[in-house]
Amino acid sequence: MIKKFTLIITAFLCAVPAFADAPLITDDTGTQGKGKFQFEVDYAGGVTIQYPGQQIAATLTCGVVDNVDVILSLPYNWHAIVWEGSPFNAYDGVNDASLQVKWRFFESKPTGLSFALRPGITFPSGNEAKGFGTGKLTEGLMFIATEEWRHGLVHCNAGYNHNAFNMESDNETLQHNQWHASIATELNMMKNLRSVADIGIDTNTVTAYTANPVYILGGLIYSVTENLDLDFGVKGRLNNAAPPTTVLAGFTTRF
Repeated sequence: MIKKFTLIITAFLCAVPAFADAPLITDDTGTQGKGKFQFEVDYAGGVTIQYPGQQIAATLTCGVVDNVDVILSLPYNWHAIVWEGSPFNAYDGVNDASLQVKWRFFESKPTGLSFALRPGITFPSGNEAKGFGTGKLTEGLMFIATEEWRHGLVHCNAGYNHNAFNMESDNETLQHNQWHASIATELNMMKNLRSVADIGIDTNTVTAYTANPVYILGGLIYSVTENLDLDFGVKGRLNNAAPPTTVLAGFTTRF
């Protein structure tokens, strides 16, 4: 039972990926350009006693060619085991690292429409016995669409992950096949300020739960300079399968 609570909290935090334009979960088709880099640090923290976990993820993106990026991310997690309404044990450690490639294979400047694919794998760098990762290599694929319009951007994602687990208890209780679908928008408020919104659904991590979590997210991105962004957001739930509230914050720099 303790292990199950740990996995639920960890899965909730890992559902805040570091690949999108933070604080969004839904990714866009944008790439850095050949020889350019992006570094970001993203924080996610549960604010209720039922979900007291926190995560900091560092992500480095490298532009291989103009329409292809390589993305490496390493998260660090803290979480507490909650029993009968009170935390009684806490763990922290590195979670599974991930390596992804984003390839924008279609772009129409007249219409503002573009498509990309983002295949990726995770490496078992975390301690799965404490709820940090799966203990085995996993793989996934995300389809991304972006539409640019006068006042901002709209993004759509549809993806699949195949999970492999090292622990027998995980194989029995956790999903091996997970799907994701989401849509997000960015609205230009002022020259250096964008408001963002995101809504999506994921396959429930635990096989015993039939309801799939549906989230909603709102936030702001402030561009301090052309190459430095600060972001803040709040992620909530649209059904009881999703965690109630998560605070998101971070910064992104390009060079």
